[in-house]
Amino acid sequence: MKPPQRKRPIPSAKKAIRHLSEVDPVLGALIKKVGQVRIELDSDTTVFESLVRSIVYQQIHGKAAAAILTRFKAHFDTDARFPTPHQVLLASDDDLTRVGLSRNKRLAIQDLARKAHEGAIPILEHAQELDDETLIEKFSQVRGIGTWTAQMLLIFTLGRPDVFPSLDFGVRKGFMKVYGKRKFPTPKSIEKICDRWKPFRSFAAWYFWRALELDEYKDPPKKKTAKRRVRNT
Repeated sequence: MKPPQRKRPIPSAKKAIRHLSEVDPVLGALIKKVGQVRIELDSDTTVFESLVRSIVYQQIHGKAAAAILTRFKAHFDTDARFPTPHQVLLASDDDLTRVGLSRNKRLAIQDLARKAHEGAIPILEHAQELDDETLIEKFSQVRGIGTWTAQMLLIFTLGRPDVFPSLDFGVRKGFMKVYGKRKFPTPKSIEKICDRWKPFRSFAAWYFWRALELDEYKDPPKKKTAKRRVRNT
């Protein structure tokens, strides 16, 4: 029987809420609407598993990605929570394709497994000792992993409090809605003002994601246009 996953809240939540509300009244109003931060870190997740998961979930629907990940783990038939990099390297291309991975995702996961097996990707304990920029640089050396994927790991696996994913569509859209911007903001335009949220920018990003779940910030439903019937003459 698999042991239950140990969840722990992201640290500094109360301090972050107090700071963000003081330095930014608009963000403070959003915090009141959304409520307490609900970021939980999975203590059992390894760096390797987090990065594999991110690769699988890239650019496809969540349900489809979850099904692929389930088949991926089942293929290795291991008692462990997740296959090791070495086990993944022993799998054939056909094996990984059959679980539903596209060619690009298969190659990315194989490259990740190779680098993790060689020690180029730090394990969780070592990663905790490295700064954000160093980790982003190390993770971005893997095929298919860029700054955004690395930042998601920093926030949701390592619990880093001051990571701002300015490339994220949801963060940018949430910012636009909350601050009443007419134009969709560029990453650079948000980065110019996000210094005020330091050292808790991860929390600010989380609230922008949650803003899109509030009715007042949801996009209105698209109107269905009636199809015009063309008569044969």
